Amino acid sequence: MRYAPPGLCVNDFAVLRDDDGSYVVLHLQGPWTAEFDHLRMETSYGRATSADLVAWRPEGTAFGNGLPGRFDQQAVWTMHPIAYGDGMAMFYTGVSGLTADGWPLQSVGLAYSDRTDGTGWRRHGTGPVVEADARWYRTGERMGWRDPFVVRDDESDGWVMVVCAADASLPVEVSGCVAWATSDDLEHWTVQPPLISPGDVNELECPVLERLDDGSWLLLGSIGSTRGFEAWTAPRLRGPWTRRGPLGPTGSYAPRVITAPDGSRVVLHTTPRRVGLTDSGERCRGMLAQPKSLVVPEDSAPRLEWWPGLDEWLGEETEEPALHAVGDVPVSGRIEITLRTGLDDDRPVLAVGCDGKNLWITGPGGERTDETVLTEPAAALRILTVGEYVEVYADGVFALTTLCYSGRTAPWTALSDDRTRTIPVRPVRLPDPGRDDASAVWPGPLQR
Repeated sequence: MRYAPPGLCVNDFAVLRDDDGSYVVLHLQGPWTAEFDHLRMETSYGRATSADLVAWRPEGTAFGNGLPGRFDQQAVWTMHPIAYGDGMAMFYTGVSGLTADGWPLQSVGLAYSDRTDGTGWRRHGTGPVVEADARWYRTGERMGWRDPFVVRDDESDGWVMVVCAADASLPVEVSGCVAWATSDDLEHWTVQPPLISPGDVNELECPVLERLDDGSWLLLGSIGSTRGFEAWTAPRLRGPWTRRGPLGPTGSYAPRVITAPDGSRVVLHTTPRRVGLTDSGERCRGMLAQPKSLVVPEDSAPRLEWWPGLDEWLGEETEEPALHAVGDVPVSGRIEITLRTGLDDDRPVLAVGCDGKNLWITGPGGERTDETVLTEPAAALRILTVGEYVEVYADGVFALTTLCYSGRTAPWTALSDDRTRTIPVRPVRLPDPGRDDASAVWPGPLQR
């Protein structure tokens, strides 16, 4: 249901489909720590495979740092593999070292493979294929030139690359932008002025381009300050781009779009964990979350909805306690749903509340851990718990997520209109519940 490699955390990733129909994830991997070390944290790509985007199997390391003296000698960051000939081409971020003030020096390199399973990579030369152009982008302290994503150009026979960068014309605190470059052959690139530069974003990471069915384009970008991601749409790659607002709530990051086994378009994203698996631990890089359906209406903003492919992992309804469960709750007036209670009493430790447009989650002590204001009052909530991880869907739309490590499993109860009732849930069947590594789900505290 979620994935992280043995003993490590997942950060940014790429997802591809092999020729045999199976899925492959290449992901940054690093230790569990709140303090990020730019030169030692992420020096290799892990690889995992899946038949259905839900059950993932770790396959070890697939790529790592370059040799000393090369542009990628210190770290390799976010990548994007694309089909090329009978194999693949992969664009990736290389870190050569740090500036005097400790900022990572980034550029984009290229590797090829004769395979389609995410293995067998060989580097193209010893240097990058595209670097930040100082005419438009920061190139030293507080620079950005990472997270490449490459698609076919819609106005030529060539290619377009988008990159996370820093707009040199703006104050550094709001310089986050999406840069772009063009190429006829994947190896020689011409850098262009910013494609999107909102002017109110510190970092616009992990940009993703998706061609929609009507020929228009969707761009997803992760916002550093909010730790969520937003959407933009445009009739053509070159714009004009229209900002559509948040698509994933705080805690969901680094999205990727892929076609699911049922033929629908879904988004996968990362979600954090906490150091030490406690509520007091700092948030750290974490896990790959389960897919969401990507819905792009003609007359409204894109949204993420519950993906029906998860339904086969749900059991029959029960009112018994379940650590991993899905429950559906109608909303009429103010309501609060208790998911877990204290170890020594029945006071709520984890609860979801809604009064129409306001949606929130409370943790130990009744403090709100996450909250949001819905665009329209919700008529129903769907709540998913997988161990410590909680997702809330409002009228089917992904709206809120949190982490909570406290309490014990208990029957779900809803309090509304001074009346308490039990909520039936469907237990979640985990793909590999016995695996003893970081992808194993937090088992919860000892029961009383």
